Amino acid sequence: MHTAADRKLFLGARLKRLRRDLGLTQTAMADDLDVSPSYLNHIERNQRPVSAQLLLRLADTYDVDLRALNQGGAADEARLTEILTDPLFKGLSAPRHELVQLLEEAPGVADALLRLYQAFDDGRTRARAAAETGESPIETSPAEWVREYIQSRGNHFPELDQMGEALSDALSAEAPAHADGFEPAARHRLAARHDLGVRTLPAEVMVEWTRRYDLHRRRLLLSETLGPSSRAFAIAYQLALAEQGPALNALAEAANAPDASTRSLLNVALTNTLAAATLMPYAAFQRAAEETRYDLARLQARFGVSYEQAAHRLTTLSRPTARGVPFFLMRVDQAGNISKRYAAGAFPFSRFGGACPRWRLHSAFRTPGRIVTQIIEPPDGGRWFTFARTVERQGHDGYGERHDLAVGLGCELRHAHRLAYAHGIDLQNPEVTPIGPACRLCHRHPCAERAAAPIDRPLAVDDWSKSVSPYPFGAA
Repeated sequence: MHTAADRKLFLGARLKRLRRDLGLTQTAMADDLDVSPSYLNHIERNQRPVSAQLLLRLADTYDVDLRALNQGGAADEARLTEILTDPLFKGLSAPRHELVQLLEEAPGVADALLRLYQAFDDGRTRARAAAETGESPIETSPAEWVREYIQSRGNHFPELDQMGEALSDALSAEAPAHADGFEPAARHRLAARHDLGVRTLPAEVMVEWTRRYDLHRRRLLLSETLGPSSRAFAIAYQLALAEQGPALNALAEAANAPDASTRSLLNVALTNTLAAATLMPYAAFQRAAEETRYDLARLQARFGVSYEQAAHRLTTLSRPTARGVPFFLMRVDQAGNISKRYAAGAFPFSRFGGACPRWRLHSAFRTPGRIVTQIIEPPDGGRWFTFARTVERQGHDGYGERHDLAVGLGCELRHAHRLAYAHGIDLQNPEVTPIGPACRLCHRHPCAERAAAPIDRPLAVDDWSKSVSPYPFGAA
């Protein structure tokens, strides 16, 4: 039996794509890697496997993440398989080997198809909503566009990480002698360098706002409803704007957002990223994450941030010279609405629907504030270690509950031994929960949690028997 180390790696299409992204000819790349052009040509045509020595040279020469070079195919294959379940493609046959061939030989075309379907599905969803409300359908929402743009960058902005580290170092160097922690130092810098004060006001005065900048009086106004970590983040946000406003605007402009509203929302997202990078400087945070085995409680205490802030930061640790565990993150409310979905690497869940009810992210609401762990297996056979807990929504309107959001984090099972949350779990022979994508796309049967039949399968209702599934279905 061949071990993983014995497997031959045929990465021709991905190597060719890397070469084109770098703007290199085969001769130029062959020269960089100290191989012959004919050898490189054979590799790109999948006539020769990629050797371990060549992989190391690629990593050293072009600062390539070898995980990214050797991953992505399974995730993209799952996404292509998912969209082909749409009734739009009924009657078309696309066996697995054809999908694999497409991903290996034309990854750019596969990515284009995925983006096209995303745009189509978004438009269809909006059209349905418009039909129900009697309104006219609108184009892609700013939030959807910004989410896709951030994910297209791998949820990693090295330029913002560098700015954040520099600003954190400056705060440490210039902090007044009495300053203890981030907030006093940041308040001092805002006042001394930007003539900007910070005031906390009663909720009755702030009304709907949790943070507001009074431009004329040059004051940052904060609601008393903000906890210490949220207050610190609000101050970090204002400091990021004051220090790097033009640079943030330039980054937002370079993204070519479709309209002013989308560009403004992207600017907010980028400023949030810089604020997080200031509160949790990359090198220090990544080192602490490794030292604590990704214990979020300890990271919260060390950096003075909330659980969600630390969790979100973990999904951004993709610096080539100091990578963290490649996490994904999803945040939902009690109705199942997804308000955050980010990933440093592959993502095991449906991109065109909700999360599976079998995932304990949803059951976290039964044990507010406590971590629940689970090992899950999507239809592609991959295994993921996940943990979830509830968090408080900042800014209450008097109607919601305290723990009305749940945040789930996860990584491939092979990384789980690095996590404190996997202590005591048998990772070699784990208890695994099979899950699927959104119910309308899932073919797992039987499933008592099913909320809808697959859209490409007929219902199989039987007067003489009852299934554990409320929607039994037949073959396509």
